[in-house]
Amino acid sequence: MEERVIGSTRVTGPLAIAALGIWAALVYLAPSDAAQGLIQKIFYVHVPTVAPTYLGFILTAVGGLGFLASRQEQWDRLALSGAEVGVVFCTLILVTGPIWAKPAWGVWWVWDLRLTSTLVLWFIYVAYLFLRAFAAGNDSARTFASIYGIAGTLCIPFVYYAVDLAGGSTLHPSNPAREGLPPGMARAIIAGLAAFLVVFAWLVATRLGNACLEAEIEERDWESAP
Repeated sequence: MEERVIGSTRVTGPLAIAALGIWAALVYLAPSDAAQGLIQKIFYVHVPTVAPTYLGFILTAVGGLGFLASRQEQWDRLALSGAEVGVVFCTLILVTGPIWAKPAWGVWWVWDLRLTSTLVLWFIYVAYLFLRAFAAGNDSARTFASIYGIAGTLCIPFVYYAVDLAGGSTLHPSNPAREGLPPGMARAIIAGLAAFLVVFAWLVATRLGNACLEAEIEERDWESAP
């Protein structure tokens, strides 16, 4: 499985470049919002980053479950790769959100349920990465990290339904897909989602390849040690 995923970089790399090019063209052609103007274009970066974020953390849970069941290193590497890439996309959510919020709402940040829960999700998996950094080579610590990574996904549905749970009282709007978008905007969002998912696949495959190389180097160093 791992070898096939790593080998997919030869396909996903060029595909990601092509998908990003199509997305960028559709963002350029998409109509500007009458009220927000050009700054509204950040919407086409902010929204498509959500799915890769969730998918990365779900991969962490899948890898954690696989590691707990089999104790095989490939599952552990998948869990770590998913968390690292998921944190990258979650960081993009938290960076692009305030850039959009300032002109749209007049403030960079508010502690409403959607924004706060997203920040908590980010902290959960940043903490996971720190835990993994200290758990190198420690089987017990990796077991705990696997359980932690699985439990962290419980935050995902809470973040997704935060606006509903708050009864619509949050400053953050509900999910755009529910409200409907003009065709030009919808095409740019769909293209962005597709492009970012391909980029996600390429990043995970690349990170898995690097993790395998790191494991091989560590094994050689251990075998050559006096």
